Amino acid sequence: MKDDLMKVGSGGGFRAIWYTFKKGRETGSVWKLYKAMRTRNSCKTCAVGMGGQKGGMVNETGSFPEVCKKSLQAMVADMQPGIEPPFWKKTSIEQLAAMTPRELEHLGRLIHPVRYRQGDSHYETITWEEAFDTIAGKLASLSPEETFWYFSGRSSNEAGFLLQLLARVYGTNNVNNCSFYCHQASGVGLQSSVGSGTATIQLEDLEKSDCVFLIGGNPASNHPRLMTSLMHVRRRGGKVIVINPVEETGLVTFRIPSDPISLLKGTKVATHYIKPHIGGDLALLWGIAKSLHETNQIDLPFLQTHCNGHEDYLAALDAFEWEELERKSGIDRSEMESIAALYAKSERAVFSWTMGITHHAHGVENVQAIANLAMCRGMVGRPGSGLMPIRGHSNVQGIGSVGVTPKLKQQIFDALQEHFGVELPTTEGLDTLACMEDAASGKIKAGFCLGGNLFGSNPDATFAGEALSNLDLNVMMNTTMNTGHAHGLAKETIILPVLARDEEPEPTTQESMFNFVRLSDGGPRRLPGPRSEVEIIATLGERLLPDAKGIDWKQMHHTSTIRDWIGRVVPGYGKIAAIDKTKEEFQIDGRTFYEPQFGTKDGRAVLHCHSIPDLKGTGENELRLMTVRSEGQFNTVVYEEEDLYRNQDRRDIILMNPDDLQRLGLTHDQRVTVENEIGSMPGILARGYEKIRPGNALMYYPESNVLVARYADPQSKTPAFKGVVVRVVAG
Repeated sequence: MKDDLMKVGSGGGFRAIWYTFKKGRETGSVWKLYKAMRTRNSCKTCAVGMGGQKGGMVNETGSFPEVCKKSLQAMVADMQPGIEPPFWKKTSIEQLAAMTPRELEHLGRLIHPVRYRQGDSHYETITWEEAFDTIAGKLASLSPEETFWYFSGRSSNEAGFLLQLLARVYGTNNVNNCSFYCHQASGVGLQSSVGSGTATIQLEDLEKSDCVFLIGGNPASNHPRLMTSLMHVRRRGGKVIVINPVEETGLVTFRIPSDPISLLKGTKVATHYIKPHIGGDLALLWGIAKSLHETNQIDLPFLQTHCNGHEDYLAALDAFEWEELERKSGIDRSEMESIAALYAKSERAVFSWTMGITHHAHGVENVQAIANLAMCRGMVGRPGSGLMPIRGHSNVQGIGSVGVTPKLKQQIFDALQEHFGVELPTTEGLDTLACMEDAASGKIKAGFCLGGNLFGSNPDATFAGEALSNLDLNVMMNTTMNTGHAHGLAKETIILPVLARDEEPEPTTQESMFNFVRLSDGGPRRLPGPRSEVEIIATLGERLLPDAKGIDWKQMHHTSTIRDWIGRVVPGYGKIAAIDKTKEEFQIDGRTFYEPQFGTKDGRAVLHCHSIPDLKGTGENELRLMTVRSEGQFNTVVYEEEDLYRNQDRRDIILMNPDDLQRLGLTHDQRVTVENEIGSMPGILARGYEKIRPGNALMYYPESNVLVARYADPQSKTPAFKGVVVRVVAG
C-alpha cells in the first residue's frame, strides 16, 4: 500500500483542506468551485442538510462554513465536461462493463440521450423526440402492472411527486424508492413505535444533548458534517457512545477543518467504543435495557403514562438470561452494565443509527429496540433528546414524504381525488425487490428510473443483472454514468441526461433528515443537452396520457404548479405552495416531539418485544461479512479508489482480524476467493485489519453485492447487506 495512506490517524484535518484545493484545480480554480458551493441550493449529498436560502455551506443552525468532501465530490462531478458523440462510437458495451465504478463516474456528464438495443455492441446517440416516442410507445403497449418506477433520493420533491403521479394515473402502484434498500426499516420501526417514520428531533437538539448513541454507522466517512455537532457535544462534557464492530478512525479522532482548535489538536469523538459482533446489536440493546431494569433506572411513570405494552416489555427484560445476551451480542455483561450506567446519568440522550442497524433480516426489530431503550428513560418527547436515523441521500426522505411508496398514505390518496379529481389505482403495489423478482420472471417488462443505480444497489448482483436484462425496456435518468449503464442492460435501454439540482431552470425543494424543507434556486446550465427532470416527466405525461383526468401536463412543466399540488395533499407540507414567493423554508409539523404526545392513534408510544436470533457465521471456516462504503464514495458512486480512513489503497479486498487470517491459514495480502451459496469473488486480497472484531469481516459495496442474498426483512423488505456468512478459500 502507498505509504501516505498508512499514516492517517484521524478524520478530516489538513488532508481535507488539501483535497479541497485539489478538487478546485479539477474545476479550473478554487474560486470557481467555491462560488458553485455557495449558491442558494441544498447540498447534493447526504440528508444532514445544508444550503438552501441561507446559501451553500450553511447548516440548519446557521453555522458557516460547513462543507465536506462528499459535497465537493458531487459538485465537481457535475462540473465535468460532457461526453461527446464520438465516445459512444468508439467505446463498446464490453469496454464499459470492464470499467470500475470510479472510471464510469469520471467519464463526464451525460449530455445526449443514448440507446442500446440487444445485439448491438455500442450505445448510440438519439434525439429527444426518438427517446420520447420510444418510451411512450412502449408504455402504451403494456399493461401498467407490467412496469415498475424507481426513484433515487437525489431528485427534488417536485420531480418525485410528478413521476409517482404519472405512474399512478397510468395505472400502477409499483412505485418505490431507494430507501427499500437502506432506511426503510427505520421508517417502519419508528412508525410502529412513535407513529412517525422520521427523526423526532432537530439538529439543534443533537447539539444540546449530553449523551449520543451512535449505532452501526460511520458518519466520519458518510456524513462528515455531523462531526461538528459531535464536537460540540464533547466540548460541553457530553458522552458519545459508539457501537460498531469496527473501530473507525474518524469516530476516534476527527479534525474539523473549520475549527482551528480541532484542526490542530484533533477532537476525541467516542468516549466509549463498543464492538459487538455483526448482527449482535439486538442482544446488546436488550442487555443495556435489562441492566437499567435490574438497577431500577427505568422511568416507570413515563412508561405507564405514555407507552403501550410496558408490562410485557418489563416481563421480557426479566425473562432474558444474561448468558443468551452475552453469547448473541459478543459483549460481556459487565460492559453492557457499564453503558447502562452511563445512560442512566444522562439528562438528554439522542439515539442515532445508520445501515449497520437496518441492513439485517431483523432490521425493524433493531430500530424498535433502540426506540424501546430511549423510552426506558423518557428520552423521546422532550427537547435535546430523541431518535435520529442518519439518512443517506440528500432528498431520500422528501421523496418518501411526497408519496413515493407503493401504497400512498390514505390522506394523500383521498386529497388527490378530492382536490384534483384524478383516478388512482387501488392495487397493492410491489416493493423494489419484488419488482426485481417480477422482472426476472417476465411479469414486469419495463422499468423507469429517476436517478440512482438500481443495478448497483441490489443484493445478489448476478440475479440483478439477469432480472434487468430480461426487461423489454429500461429508462434511466442520470447526470453521469454508473455500473447500471453497463450491466443488466434491457432489450432496449435508454439513458436520459438530466440537469443537476443547481442547474434547474425553476426552483425545487428538498427535505433534510431533520424534517426541514429547503428551497433550491437552480441556476444556469453548464452544458447544452441535459433537460430538467420535471420537464422530461411532464413531456412524457403529455405523450402517454394526454387526456388524464384532472391533470394539465402543460402546467406541470412548472415546479410552482407541482408545489401547489403537494401543499394541498401532503400532510405538513402546506407552506410549500408559496415557498418560491415567501422564500420561507420550514419545519414539517407533527414529526418533532417535544412533548410525550406521539403520532399514534392514541398519542402513546409503543414498546415492542422480540426474540433474539442466533448469531450467524459461527462455523469453523466462516466469517460474518458486512458490506461497507469507503471514505471515497457516496452510496453506489465511487469517487476515489482509496479508503483513506481505513488506510486502504484499493477496493478488491476483504478486511479481517489478523487472528482470523491465522485461523484460516492465510497470510496478509494473499489472493483468495470469497464465496457462499449466493456467489463467488475470486482474486480478492485477504488483509489483516486489527480494528475489526475477530469473526467478522468487511468488503466494499456495491462490488460485494454478488455475495448478498435476496432475503429481506419481512417487515420492511430491506435486504440483509450486513451479517452475510462467507467462506474465504486460498487461491
